[in-house]
Amino acid sequence: MEIKEVKIKVDISHLKATIEAILFAAGRPVEKKELILALEISENDLDTIISNMQEEYKKEDRGIELIKVNESYQLATKTSLYEYIYPVLDKRTKPNLSNAALETLAIIAYNPQITRAEIESIRGVSADACVYKLLEYGLIKEAGKIDLPGKPMSYKTTDEFLKMFGYSSLEDLPDLPRYKLDENHQIVVDEILEENKDEGKTETPMPERVQEQKE
Repeated sequence: MEIKEVKIKVDISHLKATIEAILFAAGRPVEKKELILALEISENDLDTIISNMQEEYKKEDRGIELIKVNESYQLATKTSLYEYIYPVLDKRTKPNLSNAALETLAIIAYNPQITRAEIESIRGVSADACVYKLLEYGLIKEAGKIDLPGKPMSYKTTDEFLKMFGYSSLEDLPDLPRYKLDENHQIVVDEILEENKDEGKTETPMPERVQEQKE
């Protein structure tokens, strides 16, 4: 019985070391299925081991952490140590997002596959500069053209966005206090419109696609 328990501990330790080696060597998010194939273990076993490793990194106060990005895992430096790492390893201009860029990023995060015109309809101002800056930083990317007149390009957030803000997936985003999403995952401005009507305020502009869906 004791021999079996020792063997199990050795196997788990070996699996942890192997996972750490794979993630370190890859230097990118490694998909679950890649790890499962390499280790020849079940998805449940992988999830258990990964969860255990994440706790160990936290308890040992390490400089790295094991993060989940959608259905992938990656070794990353802790965000709290960013100010020490950035000057040494990256000589590019430090990303600096304005309030306008953050607003635009939030709208895109809560509205996968939203067009620039729809962003401008929500914000009420031009979004060109903000979209270009977010593309430059790799926080958003093109998500394909929409079947609307002129075939406008749509945008969505990237894995870099998730890593930057510490989310595993878009499902981890906090609930919006003033907006909710419809069945197409687009913002529906309803409660705020009712509030504005009651207070005699001008209605917040809505994207045409959202308005058509409501009608």
